[in-house]
Amino acid sequence: MIPAPFAYERARSVTEALDLLARYGDEAAILAGGHSLLPAMKLRRTRPGVVVDIGPCGRELGSVRVEGDELVLGALVTHHTAATSAVVAACAPIMADAAGRLGDPQVRRRGTLGGSLVEADPAADLPGVACALGAAMVVRGPGGERHIPAARWFGATAPLAPGELLTEVRVPVVAGAGWSYQRFTRRAGGWPVVAVAAVAHPACGVALVHMSPRPIRAHGVEMALAAGATAAEAARLAGEGPPPPGDLDASPAFRRHLATVLTRRALEAAGW
Repeated sequence: MIPAPFAYERARSVTEALDLLARYGDEAAILAGGHSLLPAMKLRRTRPGVVVDIGPCGRELGSVRVEGDELVLGALVTHHTAATSAVVAACAPIMADAAGRLGDPQVRRRGTLGGSLVEADPAADLPGVACALGAAMVVRGPGGERHIPAARWFGATAPLAPGELLTEVRVPVVAGAGWSYQRFTRRAGGWPVVAVAAVAHPACGVALVHMSPRPIRAHGVEMALAAGATAAEAARLAGEGPPPPGDLDASPAFRRHLATVLTRRALEAAGW
C-alpha cells in the first residue's frame, strides 16, 4: 500500500496548473480531493511521475453561483458544500440530496465534484445526477475553453484532451421541478448497486447508475414518458439494453430488476 516514487507540484492558480500539465504531459496527474487518485496510487494501479495538487486553486475553482438559468459549480466544490449549500438546494435539489448521501462525513469534506466527474466511476452518485440534469462540463487547456455536454463527457472516449483541466460544471436551474434520486446499497455509505436519478424538467431526464461502464441516460424511459406512458410502464424499459455488469454485489439479472423497481419509484416521486 505504498505508492511508487513521484514528484509533487503545488499549483496556486489555474494558469499555473495548466503550465504544469503542459510541462509534464502524460507524466502528470491532478490531485483535487484525492479520494480516487491516492488509493489508486497506493495500490499501484496508477503511477504518475508528477502529482499536480490544485487544492490551492480553491478561490478560482471552489465557488457556487447562479448565472442566468444555470447553476455554476467550481470543480473543487466539495461534496459537503454541494450537500449543504442553500443555492444548490434551491437550484438543483437532487444534487444536494445525492451529495449528502454519498460516502461518510470525511469523504464528503474532502471529495470534490470535479474529481468525481473526471473519474466517472460507474457506481458514483454525482456523475449519474449530472447526467440526468444535462450538465455541461467546462474545461480549459492549450486550445482555450470548451463546454462538453454530459452525453459526450460520459461517452466511450476520454473527454479531456492532453493538458486540459476541468474548471466548472454548469447545470440547468430546475427550481420547482419534480425530482428523485433512488439508490440501493448493500451497506451504509457504500457505492450504490444501482441508482436512478430523475428530474421532471424539459432540459433534464432520467439517468441510470451502475448499469453500464458509465452513467447513461435512460432514453427509452424518457421517450415512453413523452409518449404518455405511466411511470410503471416506462420503468419497465430501464432494465432493457446491453447486459449490466455482474459482481459480488449483484448479478446482471438482479441489476435489471433493481433498475426497473428504482426507476418506477423515482418517476412516481418526481411526479411523472
